[in-house]
Amino acid sequence: MKQSIKKIFQNLSTYLFFVLFIAFTGLLLSFEQGLSYDKVDNLNNQKKLISTLTKLDKSDLELALIQFNGKSTQLHQEIDKLRLLYKYAYLEKLFLGNEKEYFSDLAKLSKLTDAFNLAAKEYYVETDDKIIEEQAREKLSKALYAVNKQIDSILLKTLTYNEAKFTFVKNAIIIIFILTLLATIYYRKALTAIYKDIEFLYQAEKNRKTYNIYSQEVDAISLRMNRKNFSSDNPEMLDHITGINNYKGLLHSYSLKKSAKDNNYTSVTVLEIDNFSKSKRTYPEDVTQAILKKVAYTISLHEQPVDVIARTDYNQFTIIFSRSSKEQSFKDIELVRESIAELKFNIPHSGNIQITVSGGFVIKPNHTSLEEAIKQAKEILRYAQSTGSNKIFQTRDLHQRDM
Repeated sequence: MKQSIKKIFQNLSTYLFFVLFIAFTGLLLSFEQGLSYDKVDNLNNQKKLISTLTKLDKSDLELALIQFNGKSTQLHQEIDKLRLLYKYAYLEKLFLGNEKEYFSDLAKLSKLTDAFNLAAKEYYVETDDKIIEEQAREKLSKALYAVNKQIDSILLKTLTYNEAKFTFVKNAIIIIFILTLLATIYYRKALTAIYKDIEFLYQAEKNRKTYNIYSQEVDAISLRMNRKNFSSDNPEMLDHITGINNYKGLLHSYSLKKSAKDNNYTSVTVLEIDNFSKSKRTYPEDVTQAILKKVAYTISLHEQPVDVIARTDYNQFTIIFSRSSKEQSFKDIELVRESIAELKFNIPHSGNIQITVSGGFVIKPNHTSLEEAIKQAKEILRYAQSTGSNKIFQTRDLHQRDM
């Protein structure tokens, strides 16, 4: 099945946006990984600060208290930084769901830090009572142990979180790499094939029989080029008045274009100019030919590369459309009818006349021959003409007649 260049480039645009999104996500992950390192540094820095608070020089009590107040305040600032860092930990929030546990640990750390600060402050208060000093030292030691234990617990959990994030990111990167690799191979192959198609159109000496066209659009262009070249070399395939296909040309063009109709609905419509029969010639020959040319030209304005149009009788035109839906095919045929109805001809001694057409429209199944489809369309045409003029009937209209 031939591929659509339009769809390939639409999907390629989506693929490039996906690659951009992945690159942006990778940037966010690297930023978040940096925050994890900042968190570990923060916790280690708190341990150092706490350690220094237990080693202040008591010989200069006033200086020791000043240093103590500064470092104890810094401890709470470091905890606040940890709260702020979590704000940007998108992966932890999304996949680990540890927000409640994280802030609970920080609240406990803040509480233990307060207890440690209080114990340290009591320790540095000058006293001559050795027993009280010893009790304060023991209390400080317990507070130091508790706060260090909590920091170690948070560090351990941070390492566990980082390991879980790494496992997730590693698996995601493997999957994304495989998908990106497959997509890159596919689009490289598709773009190479499209370029070869363009080369095929550019090099006139290439033979279609020895080259398998990859894309629908190039195939349609090639078919149109073949049709034009064939028609110019084979005038027997053309209607000598209108310049479009005759019945023989219709069959030949359809056989060439069948392969370009993949996944589309093929419709067959027979249009007949109303009140314009061969047996009853109302207008002079030059006027008649002008009308036929104008009608043929109007129909050709709605022709797409995979379509086929032909004059198959004196006042009849057969149109084969290939569209993505049945509704679109009928809509386009209606546009053809409306366009013809808008034509005006100035006839000497008769004034302006309006030309209209009636038609029979059928959707051709794959198992039905073109000749059989044309026969069905003519039957519907005759019924449409029996009810009036300037209208196109479908198969369902024929069913209503039989009811």
